[in-house]
Amino acid sequence: MKKQTFVTVITLGIIAICGVVVAQYLWMQSAQAIQETHFTIQKKQALLEEKQFNDRVTIALTNVAEQILYLNNDSSIVYDVVEQLRSNYFTVQIQDTLHPYLLETLLQQQFDKRSINEDFEYGIYDCFTDSVVYGNFISMKDSAMIDPSVATPQIRWDKDAHYFSVFFPNRRSYSIEKQNNNMAGWMLSCIIILIVLGFMVYAIHVMLRQKRLSEIKTDFINNMTHELKTPISTISLSSEILLRPGIEKDPKRIRQFARIIYDENSRLKSQVERVLQLATLDTAMLELKKSEIDLNELSLVAIESLKMSIEQRGGEIHLELNATEPKVMADRVHITNLMYNLIDNAHKYSGNEIDILVRTCNRSGGVEWSIQDKGIGMDAEAVKQIFDKFYRVPTGNIHNVKGFGLGLFYVKVLVDAHQGEIDVYSSPGKGSTFKVWLPFQT
Repeated sequence: MKKQTFVTVITLGIIAICGVVVAQYLWMQSAQAIQETHFTIQKKQALLEEKQFNDRVTIALTNVAEQILYLNNDSSIVYDVVEQLRSNYFTVQIQDTLHPYLLETLLQQQFDKRSINEDFEYGIYDCFTDSVVYGNFISMKDSAMIDPSVATPQIRWDKDAHYFSVFFPNRRSYSIEKQNNNMAGWMLSCIIILIVLGFMVYAIHVMLRQKRLSEIKTDFINNMTHELKTPISTISLSSEILLRPGIEKDPKRIRQFARIIYDENSRLKSQVERVLQLATLDTAMLELKKSEIDLNELSLVAIESLKMSIEQRGGEIHLELNATEPKVMADRVHITNLMYNLIDNAHKYSGNEIDILVRTCNRSGGVEWSIQDKGIGMDAEAVKQIFDKFYRVPTGNIHNVKGFGLGLFYVKVLVDAHQGEIDVYSSPGKGSTFKVWLPFQT
């Protein structure tokens, strides 16, 4: 994917996410406004219904008080005798003689007339002691209406000063709770946004990974082409010389170019086999032939194979064999290759100042083998990727470092196969240190 295309996709993705967030926010704001309006209408309607009910009850109780005074031949003027103490509790201050049967009948009649179908309890109180002298529960659905004129108004109690109260037990005080659906809505919106954002982040991660793999693949192809092109060109040139007329008269030159063709062909074959083997290498596929090996002794062997080329460039390689118990159970061939790869990398990436130190020591039930150089080093980002297949550390203007980016991948696979550990410490311009720990028994 081209850089411009990648940037465009990321930009469009971010715009899409922002659009979803804005749309969700506006939708929630609209839903909240509708809910507020609905709540206000509900509240006003409930208040109106409650006021209408209270007014009807007040009128009905006032009429009851007037009828009682009339039936008791009391000429007192009824004025503001009804008091509402709670939304469902009323008292009537008449201070007159009350008969339970008469009061009950009058209350039923007036409530029915005013379409008040609520069940109620009434109580008759003594005005002098404020104590209940009588009370009863009346169901408006079950009680039969009786004409109060039939009742005998002359029935009087010992005390003629009473007042009464009416209580509606099934009617609760007005309370409309605002439904707080906003929190649930916001949470749902946030979850949706997080899911979309998660997919977006994952998609960007996959795209970045694919982009990096594409760059690594391109770099690998370029390196492989360069590595294979050199021996092919040499073979082609040598073949052309051998095909020239008169070359058969110079057996010495024939042997010389035949040797070049043979060596370059061997080199080409080695490169191809190395790519095929390392490209398909995996811990699960790796077969180890373990035996007891001495890492001190193996270090000497690995160093010897590269010591001459290092010294030819004016470099030095030092050895500190500090491991008192250097023997581990491991595959001799693979561990030798591991050491060779790391020493060769230290050599290639040392620049002009080649100073390499190889050290062994005992640590935590095993042997630690380390190599330190004073080369170009790596930054933290490169350290994270050096064990990835086909990855090669950028060398800036240095173009003489050859390879396919498979050596350190091979090293990591071998260490994991031996249940060991590998650590890298590096800083740009200050060199790198690789530490490989292998257990005594695996």
